[in-house]
Amino acid sequence: MIEVLVGQLVPLALLGALLGLDVVAFPQAMVSRPIVAATLVGGFLGAPDRGLLVGVALEFFALEAMPFGATRYPEWGSASVVGSALFTSVADGTTGAMLLAVLFALGTAGLGGASMHLLRRVNAALAKRQQVRIARGSGSAVVALQLAGLTADVLRGGLLTGGVLLVALPAYRSALAAMTISASFSRAMVVGTASAVGLAALWKLGRTTPGAPWYLGAGLLAGFALAGGLL
Repeated sequence: MIEVLVGQLVPLALLGALLGLDVVAFPQAMVSRPIVAATLVGGFLGAPDRGLLVGVALEFFALEAMPFGATRYPEWGSASVVGSALFTSVADGTTGAMLLAVLFALGTAGLGGASMHLLRRVNAALAKRQQVRIARGSGSAVVALQLAGLTADVLRGGLLTGGVLLVALPAYRSALAAMTISASFSRAMVVGTASAVGLAALWKLGRTTPGAPWYLGAGLLAGFALAGGLL
């Protein structure tokens, strides 16, 4: 199945570009959240349920760093493509598949965060060059900067996703061949660690944000009601 995934590298890189763009630049529609993005990728590869599994795990990790302001944070759009693509590329029950897929996704998220920081510096340099025109109220200068930033972000996400998958696919296969722990134990490691990180993030958010427990409770009730209606 990994050989099949290699043939889908271009569309996966395009997905990573679009999902990476959604994180900050445009349109910020939340489709880059891991639980959404990984499920979309899993559906594209014919296994939405497995994409959802890895997406839920990554979503718990993503709760720890909320993308507010100009702070540095992981980039989960491209990372979700990598994690979901790797996990769905092997048969269900493969030893260590989920554990390694999540680890590769976490590494990609870190690289993505660093690449966004670098892109901000590039955008700042471009804006400085157009400072005089912007000060004069030039609309074309503003439009040119916006288009340059969007284009650069699309390229960033696509190159990151495609580049990581090129390296990760053979590394993933080799690492899986060397795994000796059971599939259930490796999944338990992911679920336990991700749950601990996610619950800690929710606790921190609930203590510092007025009304957060009520919003969380309402969201849980709505989610359970929706799930009950779908089952």
